[in-house]
Amino acid sequence: MSPICPSDLLTLHQLLIACGDYASQQSQRSFQVFEKGVDDYVTTVDQLLDQKLLAGMRALFPEDGIITEENRATAEQFQDLAGQVPNRPLWFVDPIDGTDDFIQGRDNYAVMVGRVVRGEPQAGWIYAPVGRHLVWGGPGWGLFEQTGDGQSAPLLPKEPTFDPDQDWSMVIGDKDERRFGEAIARQFPHVHFLALGSFGLKVLAVITGQAGIYIYLNGRVKLWDTTGPLALARAAGLVCCDLAGQPIRFTEPDVVSHTLIHRQPIVVGWPSYVEALRSPLNDIATAIGLPR
Repeated sequence: MSPICPSDLLTLHQLLIACGDYASQQSQRSFQVFEKGVDDYVTTVDQLLDQKLLAGMRALFPEDGIITEENRATAEQFQDLAGQVPNRPLWFVDPIDGTDDFIQGRDNYAVMVGRVVRGEPQAGWIYAPVGRHLVWGGPGWGLFEQTGDGQSAPLLPKEPTFDPDQDWSMVIGDKDERRFGEAIARQFPHVHFLALGSFGLKVLAVITGQAGIYIYLNGRVKLWDTTGPLALARAAGLVCCDLAGQPIRFTEPDVVSHTLIHRQPIVVGWPSYVEALRSPLNDIATAIGLPR
């Protein structure tokens, strides 16, 4: 069952598509790039879309908290005055997930929104403008997709067969592959690494069976990166846990309150993959050391 009414759902979809299509148009034009931190960039397109999404979603959901990546003042809504997660829904908004890919003119970026209620991801939306592909849903609701101006339809998750003696695919980011890839490949010689820019599109690759598992060990991912994709992953029946097997949590102390960074390394995968791979991956990460 949808957590929001049909008219609000339609308006939200129109907002996400308009913002994503604008990003796609601007990717062919000149824009400015700024460095927010080490290997962390923002463009003038991110900033403009952040403002549009914040204004649009505040109009749609005036009683909810809206937290966006490029307006850090909105992060104050993550806690109430007592330092607790508020009871009202919190929306986490990423105007361009996969900014590096956007800057380089590649395809793997997306506009993302996720809804958290009482510390649990309830719903998520990912719009990939290059393919004009919108995916949405959540636990107890289901998964849906729409491409271009077509009709919406259920998105059917696809679980790839796991056989360690046959070729299989793992989604992993560039930084994690550089740090851990050689050790993983030594232990699992049939693994193939799949790299995509956006966190959300990486999760979708697992949902749709392009890979069986996604690991993120880099220690920098934030709630606007994860909320929507992990809501979709849970709706698909994937396991979302850390290397110790603990569920990914969206509250302190597992989220740093002033940065909204996850403290937990993140594993998203089909149960058969997670059962077979989580413990060996934990051993590899322990031996090499997780980034701090």
